[in-house]
Amino acid sequence: MNGTLVQDGNTRDMIFGVGEVLSLISRTLTLNPGDVVATGTPDGVGYVRTPPWLLQPGDVVEVEIDRLGVLRTPVTATLP
Repeated sequence: MNGTLVQDGNTRDMIFGVGEVLSLISRTLTLNPGDVVATGTPDGVGYVRTPPWLLQPGDVVEVEIDRLGVLRTPVTATLP
């Protein structure tokens, strides 16, 4: 977040494997190239920190997947 590593995880730590997740999803939805599947988050999520570290407008979140690339998302607003 904003250039600081906040969380670090690996797919081998997931409860269900990537293939199993995709199989279950594809039974209900048609997956297309470019679709993003959000499965959860590793340890370090903001609301359990002391003090909580929550996203604010202007923050930038980057998610990097080895050998795939980086998804960069600017935060533009907070939810009501």
